[in-house]
Amino acid sequence: MTTPGVEGNETSALVDAAKNGDVDAFGRLVQLHQHEVFGLALRLVGDRDMAADVAQEAMIRAWRALPNFRGEAAFTTWVHRITVNTAWTLKSRSKRRSADPLDEVGDIADVGVLTPERAGENALLRDALRSALARLPETHRTLVVLKDVEGWTHGEIAETLGISITAAKVRLHRAHVKLRGYLKEEM
Repeated sequence: MTTPGVEGNETSALVDAAKNGDVDAFGRLVQLHQHEVFGLALRLVGDRDMAADVAQEAMIRAWRALPNFRGEAAFTTWVHRITVNTAWTLKSRSKRRSADPLDEVGDIADVGVLTPERAGENALLRDALRSALARLPETHRTLVVLKDVEGWTHGEIAETLGISITAAKVRLHRAHVKLRGYLKEEM
């Protein structure tokens, strides 16, 4: 992930060109950032098809909003914020509720060589975690995904969500407390 406020020369040049209407430059920006955007969308909505829709819609929104991009944050941070907002909007419109986001990113509990017992424990843990995450309110789930899955800093989360760092920390703590409670119920 790119650090907020720090962009590569290629991205900065492409952003400037795209702001001036260069469709090819924006196409290159999409190529550079599509995997990050899709991965974030997938972790937020938990469904590959919906994540593809979110990623596509986020890029369309980014193109439309690009003339207003002031560069106060890194382009990547700006696009991630659009992606988060798009995911919330599209997910709230959708009636689909089943999700397997953790299956898409692999076995997070797998470490080293697995015995059959350890593989079974990991499967139970993954299922419990998936279920507990699905029970979190959307705003809490977003925070947990951004911090614990994506590895964002509190500052990056705050900037992307438009909240203070303190608010990001407090909300993440509350999300972790709820998640722990749900995990205890699941196990």
